[in-house]
Parts: sequence; C-alpha cells; structure tokens
Amino acid sequence: MPVTVLLVDDEPLVRAGLRAVLEAQPDIKVVGEAADGAAVIPLVHKLRPDVVAMDVRMPLMDGIEATRVVLRTVPDPPKILVVTTFENDEYVYEALRAGADGFLLKRARPAEIVHAVRLVAEGESLLFPAAVRQLAAEYGTSRAKAVMKRASLTEREAEVLRLMARGLSNAEIAAKLVVGVETVKTHVSAVLAKLGARDRTQAVIAAYESGFVAPS
Repeated sequence: MPVTVLLVDDEPLVRAGLRAVLEAQPDIKVVGEAADGAAVIPLVHKLRPDVVAMDVRMPLMDGIEATRVVLRTVPDPPKILVVTTFENDEYVYEALRAGADGFLLKRARPAEIVHAVRLVAEGESLLFPAAVRQLAAEYGTSRAKAVMKRASLTEREAEVLRLMARGLSNAEIAAKLVVGVETVKTHVSAVLAKLGARDRTQAVIAAYESGFVAPS
C-alpha cells in the first residue's frame, strides 16, 4: 500500500511542487490538498492520510494549532510533517512541541522531500535538525529537568534516548548497540512510558529541554 499524503499550504505553487515530487514515487500517493489549517480536520477524517505535510504559517489556523487539533480529535491520527521556509523558526519548534513528527524545509531537494515523508510515515526516526535542537536547548525548563530526573532511566535506556535524539531509527540503534531490533523497541517503549511522552519526538524534546542531551 502506498503512503498517502495530505498537503496543507496556503501557497498553490508550493502544493503543486510537493505534489509533483511525491507523485513521481510509486510508493507515495497525494490524496488531497488544503490551503489552511482550518480545513485539515474534515479532510483528515474523510481521507485518512498516513502523513499530513503542513505549512507552519497560515492565515486562519496555523500549523501549530492544526497539529494540536488533529492529535486531540482524530483517533489514530496521521503523522504530521511540518513544512517551513526557515529552519530556525520558533513556530517549527512549537509545532514539534505540539506533537508534529518531523520537519522539512521548503527549499529541500526532491530526494530529501521523499525521504522525509517515508521517514515520518515509518515513525521510527526523527527529522530534528541542528537549529531546532538548539531552540529546544534554549527552551530548557525546570519542569523538563524534573521529569527527566523522576524518569530514572537505566543506563541502556539513557543510551537509547541519546541515539534517538541523534535521529537514529530502531534498526540503526540496534546495529550501534549490537542488539536486536525488538530489544530496542522495548527500550524505546520504556523511555516513552517513563517520560510520559506520546512519541519519539516528545521524548527527544524532553531530552534537549532538560539538558540530558546537548545540541551539537
């Protein structure tokens, strides 16, 4: 089955460009488009896309609020890939904090766009660029530090979280630690549970905000 994608951007040329790039792939299908975040909810319910590629800045409802609403109201919600012009945009960081799963620059090359959609759809690794890691570290909070301290991660769980923060997939972490993929999945699940994180993105944000992992 192809990865299905909903495109959300207030610029028709951007949507057309993304559609052309993605539909050139045999394993990706664009199932719909929207010009504003306000139109996302009914389309997600109707089309059930695997991934929503969403601009972070839009006139009526921006990508941050649209992300929050999708995750709050849609059972088994799609993955959300934030699409933006500037990599150090604080809006991007807020969208990731709200629950978005990845990040893509509008000027990305076609191969990078395709890779981003596939990566987010798989849900086992992150698109978390250096500029966003720096923003997360700057947003460090005492609450994040307290959550990390209470989590009491084991040495192996801490190692897995550090590798997650570098964007490694479960298979890549398994190869790095010379363990099975199922073992890594068990550790990842334990990390998410201990941190009270919905997904890998939220766990990695907690790691940077708490200072557990430093931006590099």
